[in-house]
Amino acid sequence: MRIAVLDDEAAMLAFVTQTLIEAGHYCYDFPNARTLISRLRQDTFDLVILDWNMPDKSGVEIIKWMRENMDKPVPSLLLTNRNSDEDIVAGLDAGADDYVIKPVQPSVLLARINAIHRRTGPREAMGANETYGPFVLHPARQMVSVEGENIVLTAKEFELAATLFRNMHRPLSRSYLLELVWGRNPDLPTRTLDAHISRIRAKLGLRPERGFRLIPVYSYGYRLEALEAEEG
Repeated sequence: MRIAVLDDEAAMLAFVTQTLIEAGHYCYDFPNARTLISRLRQDTFDLVILDWNMPDKSGVEIIKWMRENMDKPVPSLLLTNRNSDEDIVAGLDAGADDYVIKPVQPSVLLARINAIHRRTGPREAMGANETYGPFVLHPARQMVSVEGENIVLTAKEFELAATLFRNMHRPLSRSYLLELVWGRNPDLPTRTLDAHISRIRAKLGLRPERGFRLIPVYSYGYRLEALEAEEG
């Protein structure tokens, strides 16, 4: 998962970041709400972990901001030392997907994160085929079939296509797609993603007559839309 962490305590920020990285997640830490909100405007995350008590804007206020300003708010976990029943109820009522009280053991934090991802994350490949309209993804063979025709894709093309299908209608930032498909590779040419998107669009025929549209999101990334779902 790609996770943003907000906390103004350096020790807690380091603890959470280390825990997530060791578990295989991509982690981005933010010491204040202003920089986090700025990043949320231009990037994609699978989860945000928020401290409630922040000097500029509280974790609860950020949850409310996401609900008011984002088409699809990022799932959120409040990690805080506020432990009263009233605070827990208020945090969950504000829209948090979970509420964890500090201090927390790494195993417990990771279990809570995994539970949120199971509830809110995109459908993951478990070996079984996945069907999206006329498109069938075959994860075991890393192949896509369209109306019975098998389409040969490279490993990266398949991974990118699967990410787009599993996040239907969700705008995905360029950095999100690059990181999930290619990992953290600073030497990757900037046009690599665009070239792969172009090949996927052409190979799979992602066009309106097939009920899908793969479009750029200005200054952000790409979004795959199922037109039939919109119209129905």
